[in-house]
Amino acid sequence: MIRREDVYKIGTIGKAHGVRGEVTVYVDDDIFDRTDSEYLLLDIDGILVPFFMEEYRFKSDTTVLVKFCNIDSQEKARELTGCGVYFPRSETAGTDDGMLSWAEVVGYIVKDTTTGTTVGAICSVDTSTENVLFEVTDDGGGICLIPANPELIADIDTDSRTIAMSLPEGLLSI
Repeated sequence: MIRREDVYKIGTIGKAHGVRGEVTVYVDDDIFDRTDSEYLLLDIDGILVPFFMEEYRFKSDTTVLVKFCNIDSQEKARELTGCGVYFPRSETAGTDDGMLSWAEVVGYIVKDTTTGTTVGAICSVDTSTENVLFEVTDDGGGICLIPANPELIADIDTDSRTIAMSLPEGLLSI
């Protein structure tokens, strides 16, 4: 069984495209540029199911048309609409000189090297502005925003899935 902590979300299936079973995948990760995988994982009723790709092509920077094996009609493709699309973390290890995408750090634990405390887990990354922000959920369920500035990041440990950050005093109380 594929565990949620072993994958990260890269996008969502949109509508069917054409009559041969192609689907539109809206991606928010550059995984197609960084690795050649034969499959993607789709969240179908809460279960991660691998789907092998026959082919894919870019429609835009954030839209990919994908033809999955055994999905050969518009009706079968429509059944996938709305499914989350995931990628295994193990497939990205060592790609692109060890660089992680923003989608890959979701779920990582942020630790403050200044105080030695755990801040919380990254629940999402806001890339909608020039200043990228980690949205971090603390133990109490509250969300704090932390700048994803490289100058603040002291270390990233992919094995323990932690990010050590030197946070300025008072940042977490804003």
